[in-house]
Amino acid sequence: MRKDGARRTGLTAVACGVLAVFLSACGGSEGGNGAMKGHGGAGAKGEHAPARAVDLTRIPEVGDRLQARIPSNAHQVVAVYGEGRDSADSTVVLYAKSGSAWEVRRSWQAHNGTKGWTTDHHEGDKRSPVGVFSLTDAGGVLDDPGALLPYDHSVAYQAPRDWARSHWHDFDYVVAINYNRRVGTPPDNPDRPLGQSKGGSIWLHMDHGSGTSACVSVPKPAMEYLLRTLDPHQHPVIVMGDKADLKV
Repeated sequence: MRKDGARRTGLTAVACGVLAVFLSACGGSEGGNGAMKGHGGAGAKGEHAPARAVDLTRIPEVGDRLQARIPSNAHQVVAVYGEGRDSADSTVVLYAKSGSAWEVRRSWQAHNGTKGWTTDHHEGDKRSPVGVFSLTDAGGVLDDPGALLPYDHSVAYQAPRDWARSHWHDFDYVVAINYNRRVGTPPDNPDRPLGQSKGGSIWLHMDHGSGTSACVSVPKPAMEYLLRTLDPHQHPVIVMGDKADLKV
């Protein structure tokens, strides 16, 4: 089991779950999400039509503080634009770098922590952490859909059946967000380098239609697309937060 686990802005559609160590917080009756196989595309439920490619030298609506934390070798960025500091609604946008410019590849409606966002995340606060984090490891209940990141297929990711039925597929597909975890290990690795009180097991996972315990959740087609697109050779990262904090 585990524990603890964007609407539109600027030129493009923009947006934004935590699992507790051993599947106990990101979902339950309050937060989590779901997934299966199949390639997502424009017109899929919860997904915006692909925005036309726009050359950008910076990730839109992200200020100097977080912009500077995006590694120079990162050529894929998942941007999570939260609607507000206390809102669970967000938009996820995938950007890919072409030369010196960023291009929009996809965007989806999403959810983040039930209580919104924080710059000082702690286990159980039901807020997603603001920041820039690498994406290196994936997994889930379902068979590998063709993920480029290392994929840990295991029934151990299955959400507890005492959770609301709407959350049962939350972890069919997951991508670990490298906040307070051992990079290069399966998403459900319980190690917390910063200590248990700082939370952990914060993932990208499937959406159940409402806020999470701290994770970021997107529709099933989005998870399938991200798993098939996020490439370790492109050093993908996630930039996440509410719109106000992102702009600082």
